[in-house]
Amino acid sequence: MAGAMGTMYLQNDFRSKKREVFEDILEERRQSSDLCYAMKCYTPVIYKNLTPCKPSAIKSIVLASSQLQYVIKQISLESGESSEIIQEQAAEILDEMAHNLHMGAIRLFAMSLSKIFKRLFQKVCVNEEGIHRLTQAIQEHPVVLLPSHRSYIDFLMMSYILYTYDLALPVIAAGMDFMGMKIVGELLRMSGAFFMRRTFRGNKLYWAVFAEYVKTILRNGHAPVEFFVEGQRSRTCKTLNPKLGLLNVAMEPFFKGEVFDTYLVPVSISYERILEESLYAHELLGVPKPKESTSGLIKARKLLNDNFGSIHVYFGQPMSLRSLTSGRINRSQYNLIPRHLSQRPSEAMLTFVRDIAHHVELHQIANMVLSPGVLIATILLQNLPVINYDVLVEKTLWLKDLTESFGGCLDWPEEIYKSFKFLRSVFTKEFIFFPDFEEKDFEEGCFLLTKCDIIHLTPLEIIVTEKGANGALFLSRMFQPFLEGYQLACLYLAKEVFETFTEKQYVSGLRSFISQRIVGGVTKCYEALSSDMQKNTLSSFVQVGIVKVIKSATETNFLVDQRSIRETAENLGLQMIKEKLPTARL
Repeated sequence: MAGAMGTMYLQNDFRSKKREVFEDILEERRQSSDLCYAMKCYTPVIYKNLTPCKPSAIKSIVLASSQLQYVIKQISLESGESSEIIQEQAAEILDEMAHNLHMGAIRLFAMSLSKIFKRLFQKVCVNEEGIHRLTQAIQEHPVVLLPSHRSYIDFLMMSYILYTYDLALPVIAAGMDFMGMKIVGELLRMSGAFFMRRTFRGNKLYWAVFAEYVKTILRNGHAPVEFFVEGQRSRTCKTLNPKLGLLNVAMEPFFKGEVFDTYLVPVSISYERILEESLYAHELLGVPKPKESTSGLIKARKLLNDNFGSIHVYFGQPMSLRSLTSGRINRSQYNLIPRHLSQRPSEAMLTFVRDIAHHVELHQIANMVLSPGVLIATILLQNLPVINYDVLVEKTLWLKDLTESFGGCLDWPEEIYKSFKFLRSVFTKEFIFFPDFEEKDFEEGCFLLTKCDIIHLTPLEIIVTEKGANGALFLSRMFQPFLEGYQLACLYLAKEVFETFTEKQYVSGLRSFISQRIVGGVTKCYEALSSDMQKNTLSSFVQVGIVKVIKSATETNFLVDQRSIRETAENLGLQMIKEKLPTARL
């Protein structure tokens, strides 16, 4: 693994040579029990198959370490206080700081986060090859996880992913702000968080306890250590300049020969939307950052009704510290003095740590995954206040090609087959489909269109031929009334209905809603006035699970899932026929 690192400063290192396969870990969660997931047999692989070390044992090792004892004696000589009193102060600092990993809290978070993430996100995609590399790395040497930092979700997501793949949960550096949150702070501590003050310059004892705590975990290798090189969340989604203190501490056990090697693993976390987008906008306009609190977290539950798209988490190639220092750092300088004595890093060492931090951040940037929405927003921001739709499509596709030419990674949806499956599921009451034959139906449709020279197939794209453009547009318009009629039904349910209703109330209300839109010139879809289509829409929405049936002894009522009906309305709108039929990806 170390040999795969190559030369440190080659720019090509920061460009992905191949795109790895991502797995949506929420897909299984949507199909099975969250309780069973939380209570699963969890036997994570750890460093050299060691027995996990209890939090209390880690504290004892830190307090008894020769490094900390030396600092305590030095402070005692300087201040005149007894070593016993300073030892007690060190123990208090450690109690305030240290994690208290507890399986009950982990399982509670596993179940809670599953339910929350399924509400917030469409997908959480993880590169499986990165997980395989991390699994191997954890068993060989101490591991430091270095994720990008854009949201509070970052550290929760990291632990959730490692639990999903049966990997040792990381010990995570967290700010003291979280410790002050009632109940939540203690739950975070029991899930692996250790709390550090934002600044402790001049406090020699605190720094000694903190540094020794981190190094003890790394030396013993009982769990990966996780922290953010940026030091804090980026409010602009741009990568911040790195902070070097904690990275310097994490490297010291290797420099002093206390471990054979250490793996640094850059992790890129890409969001379509971040939960704090509104909060960041206010902060950037000068509004003070609100203090983290449990009450604030409870108030934020309204976010569960919103859709934040997909997350891509890319675990990069583990970077061997031994390989990176080869030919650059002479570690013999650490052999000249006892290990328990602190040593001021040389200029060469400081430069090396700085370069590694930038190296990590460049890898994080290179492996970010961009969504179509990011490209569209970029084009819109350069063309305010208005842009023609066709021009927007053209410029977005141009930017897509440019991004890929620069080596960027895009999450470009497999739009044709995905749209086909979506429409097939919605229109099951309008057309006859053989159950569970989606792929066969899609392939047969492509074959017939190719045979008629309406489309041309490539391994990645479906291209409407020049000769077949009129035929494609004619066939598309055949489905326009169904698309628009079903979208009108969705809009009615999303805008007009918030309580239970009967089928009779639904048909009557929908007909009135559509009539008003026709009279107002909003639509010309007269087919949507058909009671047959209206009843079919309700039956279809029940079948796909966005309308729930509530039966009683006297009548049958229906209840709408407002979030799902809005998403369906949006998806149907995206399928509406355009006069120009562009090339589309399979």
